[in-house]
Amino acid sequence: MWRELLLLVLFYTGYTLTRIVLVQDGTGPAFTHAHQILHAEKLLDLDVELGLNKTLINAPWLARTANMFYATMHFILTALVVVWLYRYRPREYRWLRTGIMAATALALIGFWLYPLAPPRFLHSAGFVDPVTALHSFGLYSSDASGSLTNQYAAMPSMHAGWALWCGFVLVKFVSQRWAKVLGVIYPATTVFVILSTANHYVLDAVVGMALIGGSLGVAWLLYTRCPQPVIDLRDRAVQRIRHPHGGTARRADSAAGSRC
Repeated sequence: MWRELLLLVLFYTGYTLTRIVLVQDGTGPAFTHAHQILHAEKLLDLDVELGLNKTLINAPWLARTANMFYATMHFILTALVVVWLYRYRPREYRWLRTGIMAATALALIGFWLYPLAPPRFLHSAGFVDPVTALHSFGLYSSDASGSLTNQYAAMPSMHAGWALWCGFVLVKFVSQRWAKVLGVIYPATTVFVILSTANHYVLDAVVGMALIGGSLGVAWLLYTRCPQPVIDLRDRAVQRIRHPHGGTARRADSAAGSRC
């Protein structure tokens, strides 16, 4: 478990550092894309962010709760679900872990090709950042946290994507009814929070969830329906990564089987 957690920490660290690098070309395109998104959503009658944002600001206690939710649950609940999967559903763990990691890695392409300023930066459009307006705790409430991340990486929303992943795991693999209910409520709550706090657009959430869904589908096929030659090739690659110098450990691992 500790090896898996270390792998996830290293992966997320690399993901975060890459996001920071991608903002070095300037923020001009990010604001251009923001207005493009708002225009597209208006044509599609999906522009609900401003109304939700105003409603949230008018309820300070709810706004502070949403700020706390946005800053913490994305990490806490995802980590808990990962640990639970590894401990109680090891056969499903590998393809589910691969699915969320692949989707998160692919999201970097979106951050690179389509930098996007979040709605909370569009003050001229009427949006208000509830963190700064209420002097509340939030993900970017401090100068350090704001400078150590790429705040122009709104497309796709991995808050929405990770929430869908957690919800899928809870509904599909946990037997307790309350957990299944949580699996439905949590993604819906996350989408409400990311929109009302003006951190994301509707289209961000749609793309993030679609990315997770597609990655999970591909991972499931590769781990449960892939042809035997592909399995053998994958396992040889994994063994070379784990034991680059060969030896007894690699032969022992190979003898343990190549099941997905």
